[in-house]
Amino acid sequence: MNVLSLFDGISAGRLALERAGIPVDTYYKSEIDKHALKVSTFHYPLDVNLGDVQGWKDWDIDWSSIDLLIGGSPCMGFSFAGKQLAFDDPRSKLFFEYSNILKHIQSLNPKVKFMLENVRMKKEYLDVISSYLDVQPVLINSSLVSAQNRVRFYWANFPISQPQDKNVSLSSIIDITHASAVCGAYRGRYLINGVRQDSKMKTAGLTEQRLELRMDNKTNCITTVAKDAVLVLDGAVRNFTTVEYARLQNFPDNWCNSISKTQALKAYGNSWTVDVISHILKDILKQNTPKRL
Repeated sequence: MNVLSLFDGISAGRLALERAGIPVDTYYKSEIDKHALKVSTFHYPLDVNLGDVQGWKDWDIDWSSIDLLIGGSPCMGFSFAGKQLAFDDPRSKLFFEYSNILKHIQSLNPKVKFMLENVRMKKEYLDVISSYLDVQPVLINSSLVSAQNRVRFYWANFPISQPQDKNVSLSSIIDITHASAVCGAYRGRYLINGVRQDSKMKTAGLTEQRLELRMDNKTNCITTVAKDAVLVLDGAVRNFTTVEYARLQNFPDNWCNSISKTQALKAYGNSWTVDVISHILKDILKQNTPKRL
C-alpha cells in the first residue's frame, strides 16, 4: 500500500506498519524537524519526505494512489498540561491541514483509510475534531503494551479494538537491575492529607518542589519535559536514559543513536507508542479495503 504520514517524527508509523505485517510500496512523510528527519532517514533512506505540511497543495504526488493517511497533529494547544489555547495555538491549528488533506484524498480515492492520534482534551475540542473527521475516537492507554501510562485518542474510519494487556512493568525496562524502582514527577504542587494543592510551592513558604510518586510499577507519560517522569531507584532519583525512553515507546534501544541525547529524549517524548499503532493498523487487515492488501 501507499502511505502518507503527516507530522511523521521519527517514523513510528513506518515501524508500526512493519510490525503489523503490512507491506508498503511507497511511504510519503511530512516532517520539518531536522533531528527527527535524521533518525527517520537513517532507518528508511528510500522514504519520500514532502516537507512542510502547510505546503501540501504544491506536493507532486498521485493523491489517488494513497491508501492510508496517518498522523498525530501537534497537541500543545489541547493538552491539559498546557495553556489550552486549542485551535488558537498555531501548532494545534495544523489539525486542519490534516483534515483538508484527508478530504482531498477522499475526493479522489473514497476508499482511503485514515488514523489520527491526539491527547486527552476538553470535550468541546474533541467534538470539533470528531465532526471534521466524521468518526468518534477510541481511547487507548499505552500501559497495555508498555510500562508507560500514556492515554491517547485515536480516530479512524475502520474499527479499532483495545490491545491485549501485556503486563509490562517499569522494572522490566530499566537498564540496570535495582532492588526497588518507582516513577515520580516534580510537580510544583503538593498534597496535604491526600488532597492536591493548586498553589505553587513557593507560596506555601517552601523552597523545593516535592516528588510525587506512583506505585503501580508504571511510569508517567513521558514528555519533552524531564521532570514529568523521573526514576527513583533504591531511594536515589535520576532521569530516564534514552534507552529507557525507547523501551517505553516500544522502539529498539538504539533507534535515535544518530542524534544527541537531548534531541533523542525530545523525539521519543513527541512520538507514538509503536505497538499501540501496530495493533491499530493490524485492524486494517481485517477490513476489505485497499486493493493492495
